[in-house]
Amino acid sequence: MKINLTKYYYGDFGGDENVAGNEVKKTNDDASAWPLWEIFVRSKQGLDHKHVGSLHATDAQMAIENARDVYTRRQEGVSIWVIESKHITASNPDEAGELYEPAVDKIYRHPTFYVLPDEVGHM
Repeated sequence: MKINLTKYYYGDFGGDENVAGNEVKKTNDDASAWPLWEIFVRSKQGLDHKHVGSLHATDAQMAIENARDVYTRRQEGVSIWVIESKHITASNPDEAGELYEPAVDKIYRHPTFYVLPDEVGHM
């Protein structure tokens, strides 16, 4: 009985060849085929979740487990949120003027013209 063992090294799956010059077979299990997940962690001191990075995973549960291992190694988090990157929509920075223009003419939304008494202190 002949046993064929293949030894892989770090970086072997980045190209079409590994260190020994053998072809690497690409399968559907390749990490690049997995969806990208954005990771948000709430720290012990904070009340809000902050974006800490991204990672590839097959599903949400795997993304949470991998995020725990990667982004909360020193027990700095108490809550993890993951969201698939394809579900995030962002505004275009080139259109910021048009997007935020309606707020400029509503000065009542910015209470800069109120005079506070000295007794109030730091508010």
